[in-house]
Amino acid sequence: MDKEQSVRQIYSFPPISAADARLLILGSMPGKVSLAAAEYYAHPRNLFWPILGELVGAAPALDYAERSRILKAHGIALWDVLESCRRDGSLDTNIDKSSMVANDFAGFFSAHPHIGRVFFNGVTAEQTFRKQVLPVLDGNIPVLQRLPSTSPAHAALSFAEKLQSWRSILEPPPNCDF
Repeated sequence: MDKEQSVRQIYSFPPISAADARLLILGSMPGKVSLAAAEYYAHPRNLFWPILGELVGAAPALDYAERSRILKAHGIALWDVLESCRRDGSLDTNIDKSSMVANDFAGFFSAHPHIGRVFFNGVTAEQTFRKQVLPVLDGNIPVLQRLPSTSPAHAALSFAEKLQSWRSILEPPPNCDF
């Protein structure tokens, strides 16, 4: 058996969301540390929770349930583009493209009708969504925006630079009355 055949299918988590969520942040697929902890962005060097701590108070020092509650209270949903895939290690570049299975976004958007914007945590999440999900969605498509990856593998930008880009999640969407 070659290495590709020995890599097992891995599965993402259910979304963190409330029915009144207004925005959705999408990753591609949790890394090994996150999968082992059964928590989104569990790697201690991933900047997701430090950034969300600065923006909405979901700081990494809080327990995971409290961070999840804070996201929901701020109208933020969190999920991954992929329901499952095969990947050796944690890097998105190691995802076996032939094994990718997207999450059910038609069902998700139907259950979360207030979502007006989708933010991608990095390039792979955006590219995978555009290729795997957009072609099968009917109806209104939320505004899509890629943000710099919070992954420790994406070290080209500083924390301050990433934080500045991520501030856009707090801005009201265009043509919005609230």
